[in-house]
Amino acid sequence: MPESSRPAHPLSADEALRFTASRAKETTFFFDFDGVLSPVTDDPDASQPVPSVLAALEELAATVARVAIVSARPVSFLRSRFESLEHVDLYGLYGLEVWHDGDVVTEPAALPWVPAMAELAERAKAELPGAILVEYKRLSVALHYRTAPQLAAQVEQWGHEHAERQGLRIQGGRMVVELKPPVDQDKGMVISDGVLQSGCAWYFGDDMSDIKAFDALRAREAVDPGFFGVAVAVANPETGADVAEAADLRLESPEAVAQFLADALPVLRG
Repeated sequence: MPESSRPAHPLSADEALRFTASRAKETTFFFDFDGVLSPVTDDPDASQPVPSVLAALEELAATVARVAIVSARPVSFLRSRFESLEHVDLYGLYGLEVWHDGDVVTEPAALPWVPAMAELAERAKAELPGAILVEYKRLSVALHYRTAPQLAAQVEQWGHEHAERQGLRIQGGRMVVELKPPVDQDKGMVISDGVLQSGCAWYFGDDMSDIKAFDALRAREAVDPGFFGVAVAVANPETGADVAEAADLRLESPEAVAQFLADALPVLRG
């Protein structure tokens, strides 16, 4: 396909959907979880996908080549929320874990860091104020200060000090500081690999880590004139402005994502 035949950026949702429908069987849809398929909650364990999104994802998976969820959550958590979905791939912990066709594959380079992450979680619980929610994810530790935003600077300092001391990496996000193993894996790398066999891909994100996924779509377009990528930002009061600036399209909430998919399915099915 010549480059001139694909829509130019910026583009409208209708324009993007019409073009995607013309090549649905070579299209992949990628979604973040928190803030995209589920509202962000004070307690991460309480997060649930918007009810109507489950059926929409299953229908979407039957319409396009592939559907995948790419999240900072562990695959075990994602499986508990999307157990009913048979044809949706799950990337957990920024791609350190992958669920595909009934199997979980963990990045081997990250496995030796499991004991260090467990120890770090216990240290965080002991040293940080009780208002900070420490989320242990086996291969990362997230420090949530959503219920105590006044402690943001303290959490940031603690996180960066321990990351430097132990050779870990920091991932910032919506009222959270996350420490990860020094393994080359992020959402951008997931998307770069995931679109190699795709002629078209969409990515829905709401946070700073999702901008790397948007960049991966742009990079693929730059080297492959036959590829078309659509970056969709989901609004939020914390990182929404930066994410929206990097995106093609903007939706106002996870509920709006579910409605967008419901409206898009008839178009994609032709």
